[in-house]
Amino acid sequence: MPGALKTDAIVLRSMRFGEADRILHLYSVDRGRISAIAKGVRKTRSRFGGRLEPFVHVRLVLHQGRSDLLTVTGAETIDAHARLRDHGAALDGAGRACDAVARLFEDAEPHPPVFHLLSNQLSVLEADPGRATLANQLAFRLKLLVAAGLAPQLAACATCGEREHLVGFSGAAGGVVCGGCEAGSFPLDAESHAFLTEALGRRLADTPPGSPRALRQAERAIADTVEHHAHVRWRAASPG
Repeated sequence: MPGALKTDAIVLRSMRFGEADRILHLYSVDRGRISAIAKGVRKTRSRFGGRLEPFVHVRLVLHQGRSDLLTVTGAETIDAHARLRDHGAALDGAGRACDAVARLFEDAEPHPPVFHLLSNQLSVLEADPGRATLANQLAFRLKLLVAAGLAPQLAACATCGEREHLVGFSGAAGGVVCGGCEAGSFPLDAESHAFLTEALGRRLADTPPGSPRALRQAERAIADTVEHHAHVRWRAASPG
């Protein structure tokens, strides 16, 4: 129903619209993915200032009319993540994190763990730009799969349940596979398997390292999972 609503959100993307407005793609804590128009935001004396730039965690007052596009009527900055813009790798990592959320969670359904995961990732990258690595990006995407209910099976063969001789990964099967079930899979080294397992269990700030080969295999496993089960194709992760 038409009316005013309040929500915390992270700006995923901001696009120019008309002479002075912007269309915002937002991920909110209690409404999921939403879009809104900020009227007059590009004017020099706009009351919104820089509060509606990408990556900003903001508390919004929105007007809900008859269309799906909300209107921003008030904005309070909670965390600007301003220092991200001083470091190219951190800025790129933040952009890829927001893009991954936008592609996987397109509906207006609340997923608070996704909001908090994205907020945490932005804070990690801002606090230490040196963490803007390929390993960090993959750990974030892996945790997004968990939030979406698409966590790959890593403890045992996804086909037969065998816990030994896990030699491959199958997106179709939903995880690692053993030697007897490896048809249609791709090779997954023990180091790659270990990276995936540890990345799931650790905080983003403590993402484990991995060799280039291990990370390439881990990236393929994550990409195959999201493509097969969510029909979503993420941008290739940055080398970092």
